[in-house]
Amino acid sequence: MKILKIVFKNAFRHKLRSLLTATGIAIAIIAFGLLRTVIDAYYIGIEASSDTRLITSNAVSLTFFLPISCKNKIEQIEGVSKVCQSFWFGGTYIDQKNFFAQFAVEAESFVELYPEFVLQEDQKKNFLQERNSCIVGRKLANKYGWEEGDTFRIVGTIWPGDWDFVIRGIYDGRDKATDESSMYFHWSYIDERMEQTSPGRAGRAGWFYVGLNSRDDIVRVSEEIDAMFKNSMAETKTETEKEFQQSFISMVGTVINAVRIISIVVIAIILLVLANTMIMTARERIGEYAVLKTLGFKPSHISSLIFGESLTIALFGGLLGLGLTLIIVKRFGAFLENNMGGFFPIFEISNTTLSLAILAALAVGLIAAIFPTITAVKMKISDGLRQIG
Repeated sequence: MKILKIVFKNAFRHKLRSLLTATGIAIAIIAFGLLRTVIDAYYIGIEASSDTRLITSNAVSLTFFLPISCKNKIEQIEGVSKVCQSFWFGGTYIDQKNFFAQFAVEAESFVELYPEFVLQEDQKKNFLQERNSCIVGRKLANKYGWEEGDTFRIVGTIWPGDWDFVIRGIYDGRDKATDESSMYFHWSYIDERMEQTSPGRAGRAGWFYVGLNSRDDIVRVSEEIDAMFKNSMAETKTETEKEFQQSFISMVGTVINAVRIISIVVIAIILLVLANTMIMTARERIGEYAVLKTLGFKPSHISSLIFGESLTIALFGGLLGLGLTLIIVKRFGAFLENNMGGFFPIFEISNTTLSLAILAALAVGLIAAIFPTITAVKMKISDGLRQIG
């Protein structure tokens, strides 16, 4: 207990220096935590992907549509359980700043393919029966104050016109990673109007969700689908849901890699800051260490004092940084949910990031104390005593 008391007093003997060092570590931990959380937010969609769903899109680009007739052909492939057509709607709600994901889907097959979107049975029934109905995620509904039965209008951009919708269900995510910030409505609602106003745009899908009976059929079914439409006017690219999500991540892959590198650089910087502090401290206390050796203190005791002091400062800064990080992530997550929910549907600090931050603080404390410890242990008593007075 006495050695711990000495360690604590030594750590805060120079209060301003120790406080500034701990503050620097705290700021670095905040930066590290935020950067890691941004990376996790990008990859959250991949974690939520199913092992038994494929996505078939145009081989050229997602901006090119596929004829709806492809659906019947895909359904005939052995191992396929359900096929659901879909496309991105991209309309404006009141103002262009109110961005959220909007998807037209074949409702009946969609609710079967996505059991992670939890709806009450009466909500599901109402959604399937009403042509201009939609379902929205819990976070999206909370953002705009929507309730079941509310109506609202979206002005089409890709699909011109005023489109009125009635909310017949507010879904909750079965899993933590499930997106609750999107809107889904009937594909037929759009298609029927297109048949009347723009026949050339009717009967199209942006992609098909393909449900499988078994994950063992992934490779075979993917190859069969693409082979079926090879050399046609609409060649396809079929991939797992996870691969489909990763293709979007790859578009910003360089940025994410840069963020990863920056998070490592941040840790290196705080290591240099704390190491410099510990070296200065050790240099000032050379005489004290010499006296301790004269009194019979062993090298292990000297090492304990130096390592203990370094770890105390590092952990104090690390815990301070973690506490502030939790507050900032919560506030920043609320901001993103209200302004950029479609890009970051889930923005929460993970247990992995918290653990890495604590380990980083411990590692910095340990590494920073190595050189001062070696210097103090190898020092001759006579050399140290010369610096007294």
